[in-house]
Amino acid sequence: MDRAERAVELKHSGNNCCQAVLLAFADELGGDEAELRAMGAAFGCGMGTFEATCGALCGAQMILGLKRFSGRSVLADAKVLYGTFRAMCGSTECGELKGIKTGKMLCSCDDCVRCAAKLAGKLI
Repeated sequence: MDRAERAVELKHSGNNCCQAVLLAFADELGGDEAELRAMGAAFGCGMGTFEATCGALCGAQMILGLKRFSGRSVLADAKVLYGTFRAMCGSTECGELKGIKTGKMLCSCDDCVRCAAKLAGKLI
């Protein structure tokens, strides 16, 4: 199973979107699963519970930092990740993605998790 589908499976196993993306890369990150769950715990329903950035995207950005930061900036890669996610999913804001603010869903949680995991995999 590829990481994107593993992330969706993890989402359906009781993890939030951020945790699911992080846990799909547990072998790459070298942290234990409890630490990764704790790291992503506050990002269920996006940052600020539907008010800001999608949790799956936050997880992908965390993976980027954990894997690529070595004293040099990763901001250019973070910008690419953000922009590509927005182009693929229609927004980066959880409330907009889920249609809470507009009444029209742009991207399901499963697809956000899938997209974030695929993009993280490409950048690391």
